[in-house]
Amino acid sequence: MEGCKLLDFYPLGDAAVVIRVGSEINIANHRTVMALVSYLEDHPFPGMVECVPSFTTVTAFYDVMQITYDEVIAQFKGLEDQIVTGTDESSKTVEIPVCYGGEFGPDLEAVARHNHLTPDEVIAIHTGADYLVYMIGFAPGFPYIGGMSEKIATPRLPSPRLAIPPGTVGIAGAQTGVYPIETPGGWRLIGRTPLALFRPKEHPPTLLRAGDHVRFYAITEDEYQLMLEEFSRN
Repeated sequence: MEGCKLLDFYPLGDAAVVIRVGSEINIANHRTVMALVSYLEDHPFPGMVECVPSFTTVTAFYDVMQITYDEVIAQFKGLEDQIVTGTDESSKTVEIPVCYGGEFGPDLEAVARHNHLTPDEVIAIHTGADYLVYMIGFAPGFPYIGGMSEKIATPRLPSPRLAIPPGTVGIAGAQTGVYPIETPGGWRLIGRTPLALFRPKEHPPTLLRAGDHVRFYAITEDEYQLMLEEFSRN
């Protein structure tokens, strides 16, 4: 475990400050981001509303009626010795069932062709990795997931689809993700999960959080329908 190095700060609008901890997307910077988030959640400064992690930054939102930008920056000065980074052993692992291919994954064969693989090989590679949620963004509950093998990396579609069903699993470049709500998108679609990633009536409303680990596993279409009915009842 070691101290945290905060690189710089800059305003985001008139009620938020961004703290940048690095420039590369990697495990070390992710752990620094999560250590800073954990510290702020345990030691919120006066007027802090919330903090939001991303790949290499943390955005802290604050109430301008209680604290000024300069006062917020002063809160962060000298924090390096108080914020300790370590491993992510305390994070949870979420297993996500996926029905691959067919109507649920119309781009599975294209991903296979692009990488000179069979669809079954793509599925085996996709389900064989341990993934890390770096951040939530784009849409409510949409996880940006790292750790996918370059063997199945595939460029985005030239033109995005206008509507992608909730639960659809996609690939864009060397990243994989799951669409939590119906939305336009340009990722290559390889399957769908019956799990609801965004549940606005629950607390927390998102299934995944930054720092969580993810494993995908394959299910049949019949299993998908049974799980969907069960999850809908619950």
